[in-house]
Amino acid sequence: MPPSLPPPKPAPVPVLPPFPKTSLKPVTAPKPTSPNLPVTASSPPPYHSKVPLQPPAKMAASLPSVAPKSLPPPPPANLKPSVRPPPMPLYPSTDQSRSSSNGLPRPPSPPQPEEAEFEAEEADTGPGLGLELGSMVEVNEPPQYGVIRWIGRIQGISQLVAGVELDQEITAGTDGSYLGERYFRCPPNKGLFVKLRSCRRDSRFPAPETRINQVERCNSIAFAEWGSERVEEHTPPVSGPEARQHYHGWKKGIQGHLNSCYLDATLFSLFSCCSSADSVLFCPPRLQDGAHSRTAQDLLRCEIVNPLRRYGYVCASKTMALRKLLEAETTDAGFTNQEKDPEEFLNKLFQLLRVEPLLRIRSMNHQPQECHLYQLFPPSTAPSPSSPALSPSLSPGPLSPIPLSPPVGHLRVASVQALLEASFIHSGLKFAEAPSCLPLLMPRFGKDFKMFDAILPSLTLDITDLLDETLRQCSICQSLAHWECLQCYEDQDITPGRLKQFCHTCNTQVHTHKKRASHHSERVRAPEGPWAEQWEGPLGGSRQRLELFAVTCIETSHYVSFVRHGPLPTDWLFFDSMADREGGENGFNVPQVRSCPEVGRYLSLSEEELSRLDPASLRDTVRRLLCDSYMCLYHCPQISLYK
Repeated sequence: MPPSLPPPKPAPVPVLPPFPKTSLKPVTAPKPTSPNLPVTASSPPPYHSKVPLQPPAKMAASLPSVAPKSLPPPPPANLKPSVRPPPMPLYPSTDQSRSSSNGLPRPPSPPQPEEAEFEAEEADTGPGLGLELGSMVEVNEPPQYGVIRWIGRIQGISQLVAGVELDQEITAGTDGSYLGERYFRCPPNKGLFVKLRSCRRDSRFPAPETRINQVERCNSIAFAEWGSERVEEHTPPVSGPEARQHYHGWKKGIQGHLNSCYLDATLFSLFSCCSSADSVLFCPPRLQDGAHSRTAQDLLRCEIVNPLRRYGYVCASKTMALRKLLEAETTDAGFTNQEKDPEEFLNKLFQLLRVEPLLRIRSMNHQPQECHLYQLFPPSTAPSPSSPALSPSLSPGPLSPIPLSPPVGHLRVASVQALLEASFIHSGLKFAEAPSCLPLLMPRFGKDFKMFDAILPSLTLDITDLLDETLRQCSICQSLAHWECLQCYEDQDITPGRLKQFCHTCNTQVHTHKKRASHHSERVRAPEGPWAEQWEGPLGGSRQRLELFAVTCIETSHYVSFVRHGPLPTDWLFFDSMADREGGENGFNVPQVRSCPEVGRYLSLSEEELSRLDPASLRDTVRRLLCDSYMCLYHCPQISLYK
């Protein structure tokens, strides 16, 4: 053991002499001249709540019984306990709590002399760098083992000091106090104050592993057995029974990794069984498009979509490459490791690919606005006739094969058809043209608050009366409509929650009633021409409808998707990119796709029947589809052929 330092000469010294750089001796305090902190009802117990770490029995027997010598304290005449310096920030940062790891408030650390600042900065390097509160360390030779309970500065000492709670008692130990000032609390004779740089990690335990970079781990050898192939040839989606056989099982779909479920569920919904969004895969490159745009399109087409359709599986390394491109293009550091929303991902992806917007929507008489998705903003009350606010006295309908609850306490239910109509009517919106693909975001706020207990994804979406400058039928006589009325849409006496548009005659008759005399009808925008005013008789023509092909759902910050893979009501697949996991933190997520035909019969229910469902009777997949829907995807296959 190195020899201890001689006591200082009896000359007046204003501050505690600094530790010599060659010494590893601890600092010990004399008997305090001022009383310790009182223990009150609000104070923590006198000992640390956790049992101190004990070395193995053989090591403990080999430890010397002689306590290490310590520096003698300065003459007490120089102490001025009544004068305290102003508080200073404690190591490691001022953002941390002012209480120590064992519950005691940390005392303020005095400021160090200005002449010692450069020496302190130079000295705070070495073995102690990287140690923190709770680190298991060893000090002196032969080593004494303990745990760091406090780190800070002490007046007159230029370097950071660590308060260590030792495993074994020593003669020079304290109870966590120094010069009458308590810095932490521990059993008597186990507290030791030493320079932080004199502490070393406890050699009895292996050094902590370097945290693996999970972003780069996708390209490691460990991911090799989870890899997927590149497919250059265009591969159309499969459908019907073939799709069920192709995708069903474990290690199917898109593998999740590092909060990627938002991306996995969205891509699987868009491309696994539908080609309406394939235009984004084949947009011809333009001169102004950057290298990231062309790389992203090739990656999406050849590394993700084509392999998914041919082999039914895509590994996480492919989607991570796409996430890196999104991060580089948008300067958003969260795309590779943080949770995102499907709409944020789709907007950034389509901007990166420089694709034309999917939707063109006109507000009143303004120019059409372009966007990629539409957020439903219905009024505060559901426009559906099955809503309890509108139909409080619903009676049970005919016998249903699905268990129904009593008419008391109905669920708040709305269909996507009713929500879209209500949102467009109350916002004065119209589609400037029929979309080939329509992503609709359900009305909810954040991940928790939902406006409805359940939302019924309409299997078909009729947007005929939501198109701008198109011929529309009168709601009463089916003749050419010239007027529409928002107040009639909300009227409880005439089929509430239904679009109301009238010809000249019916508009006059409907608004002759005293209840509707104050309504303000508006002209319907229709193709111009003299024939429009001279039209007589019913208006023929087909309706413009979109079909539901996928639903993305969220529960507890995790996204999954339901995909329709055929024309039958039972043709539904459920996909979860993180259905299972192999290994711990450095393991792998196992994706799964499975058939869920049970959801088909629920989607065929009316809103009234759905509002009377017994929630306890719902299977997990049905509940997630009806109660946790986040985004519904619709398409028109006929328009997709040429648009």
